[in-house]
Amino acid sequence: MYRGVLFLGILFTCQVLRSQSQDCVSRQELQSTLRQVHKLLSAHETSFLQNLRSLRKKLSLLQSSTVKPSINTSTAVCLPPEPPANGRMLGRVFRVGHEVHFLCSPGFRLTGAETRVCLDSLAWSGEQAACKAVDSGINNDATSSVATSTSSSSPPLMSAYVRPSRCIEVQGSKHCTCEQGYSIYSQDRGLCTDIDECELFRLTQPGRLCMHTCVNTAGSYHCQCPVGYSLSRDSRSCQDIDECERAAHNCTKEQVCVNTFGGHRCIEVECPRFRNASYVKTSPLRCERNPCLEGDKACLQAPVSVNFHFMSVVSNMTAPRVLFRVSAARVLGDTLRFGLLGNRGGAHFAVQRSGKQTGQLLLVDTVQGPATLEAEVEMSELERRMMLGRYVTRVTLFVSPYNF
Repeated sequence: MYRGVLFLGILFTCQVLRSQSQDCVSRQELQSTLRQVHKLLSAHETSFLQNLRSLRKKLSLLQSSTVKPSINTSTAVCLPPEPPANGRMLGRVFRVGHEVHFLCSPGFRLTGAETRVCLDSLAWSGEQAACKAVDSGINNDATSSVATSTSSSSPPLMSAYVRPSRCIEVQGSKHCTCEQGYSIYSQDRGLCTDIDECELFRLTQPGRLCMHTCVNTAGSYHCQCPVGYSLSRDSRSCQDIDECERAAHNCTKEQVCVNTFGGHRCIEVECPRFRNASYVKTSPLRCERNPCLEGDKACLQAPVSVNFHFMSVVSNMTAPRVLFRVSAARVLGDTLRFGLLGNRGGAHFAVQRSGKQTGQLLLVDTVQGPATLEAEVEMSELERRMMLGRYVTRVTLFVSPYNF
């Protein structure tokens, strides 16, 4: 189109020149001029398109810069909160969603939030924690508990329980952190003091850190178990050591090894003595009566058999609880009776029928160990109210001093 307009313009110019008796350009010169003009127009068009694309790119960048960038909560962190004077802060991760906790030194009480959470807005939830003296007689400059006795005027000595902190400058502000198991010292942010995890959980969540004894160490802690127990794989629970199964006992061949919680017993089982009756041991835990003479009523009144049963339980076990059951393999008479013999164990045990041929021994109240309880369970067989036989089970219950 541009070429056509330019060509007509040149022809019109030639006509004017001819009317004024001036020379006009030749056809070849005219075509050469057209080509040069075309190149010039093409260059201008290319430059215009490039400038247009550049302008669009700048507009896009300008638009994106006006949109508020979203916070990546996986990497965004809050500024470390200030630990309270006369107290300490627990927690070294300040990312969104993480918590920090605050504790006060003995003689001070916590005001404000005990736990604060780093929010999506990169601000901490709750009010700033502070430690206030319980009464006016307490020194307000007392420091948090450390391995050695300290005061605000003399910083704690360097030891395994007191270490230097690691500090960095962020936007003109100094931020200090500690290794795991330590917290910033309230009077000097350049020091880190050991966190007493045992004391912390004793005050807040008793029993959850260690099953038995918690021992604080520099930067950590470990659990201990009483004699007769081993530490489980979770490093907090205690598991009884079965000395009988491991053959770690000094019982003789005549004795029976009975494992208890935290130890073991070596027991020599002896058959009972009744008037005109004798017994023979048919197994390590069973004695049977020898045949009686005809008409010997005293011998016939003695138990036909005596079984020995040893049990180990923990302290303060919930009650009532079934300890064991006794049953008759076959019944010759028409009646079976179950009961406790004498007064032994009457305060702690009870017997009840659980089936036609079965009775059960119950522990009826909780028992605090260490303790040894005994009871005798009798099963009587009758025919038309006449005694056919008595069968006795002697139960010995070893109660551990621990509840595990």
